[in-house]
Amino acid sequence: MRALLTLIVIATLGWSGYWFVGQRGLEQAFGQWFDTRRAEGWVAETSDLSVLGFPNRFDTSFDDLALADPDTGLAWEAPFFQILTLSYRPNHVIAVWPDDQMIATPQDKFRVQSTDMRASLVIAPNTALAPERATLTAEFLRVAPLARPDDTTALTALTLAAERNDGASYRFGLSAEGLSPSTPWRARLDPKNTLPAQLAGLRADMTVSFDKPWDRTAIEDARPQPTHIKLDLADAAWGQLQLQAAGEVSVDAAGQPTGEITIKARNWRDILDLAVASGAVPESLAKTLESGLSMMAQMAGNQQTLDIPLGFRNGRVMLGPTPLGPAPVLHLR
Repeated sequence: MRALLTLIVIATLGWSGYWFVGQRGLEQAFGQWFDTRRAEGWVAETSDLSVLGFPNRFDTSFDDLALADPDTGLAWEAPFFQILTLSYRPNHVIAVWPDDQMIATPQDKFRVQSTDMRASLVIAPNTALAPERATLTAEFLRVAPLARPDDTTALTALTLAAERNDGASYRFGLSAEGLSPSTPWRARLDPKNTLPAQLAGLRADMTVSFDKPWDRTAIEDARPQPTHIKLDLADAAWGQLQLQAAGEVSVDAAGQPTGEITIKARNWRDILDLAVASGAVPESLAKTLESGLSMMAQMAGNQQTLDIPLGFRNGRVMLGPTPLGPAPVLHLR
């Protein structure tokens, strides 16, 4: 009995020592990270940094957190942020965001409000801290520019999942429920107010290859840039309108895509009417475009469904030999 008691005491002291060493190591590592960012010209401030959770957790909390990268113009402010880990499984991390935070880009500043926004990350057990898989969820999400608080985009539920395949290739899954477009965006897209206030759903499944893995250098140095995108399926439903997309593009160093994405549009005439009403398609071209698209639908065997192959080349979006406009630049700041 005495030997067992001695063993328990030794194990308890050993575990306590491990926890307090780990606590001290985390506090020093995060403090050094903030010091290094400030030396590089960042804004990197927190009013309090603490590690609690003895004996089975390392719960790191930051109060009044402010980060700003002068090279990209990106900034983030939050009243608190938490990184929660089990002391016996330190590479599995839970990140918890506040219900109210601010994100700034070179173009605008946004207020982000959410309910139970958190992420689960499994990180590679090395100093690069590269996520192997991650899931971000929120029961409610609202984003609005600070200068235009009524210009609000909201979701009732969000799930974003990512898993590293190999090297710098990642598979992403997105599910967004109850998407309510902002009032100005809706007014431009649906000026006659014929569609419901919310999209029924938005889903996407894709694999993206980058020029380097996502790890701690993505914050400290530069964001990885996409080099190849394989869109297995994107699906959006808004009232009687439904769009699906699939395809594959390569992305060069300038962010220009080359490849093809096929759009499947159900009730495509209604979509064309919206495009004309919003001014995206000139009214003078509506009849000509409707005749051409109708012929394409008839050739496919379903007049209500239209398959539109969009080509991306030389910085342009092409419908067959016809240029539709400039291609999006796929570059992460």
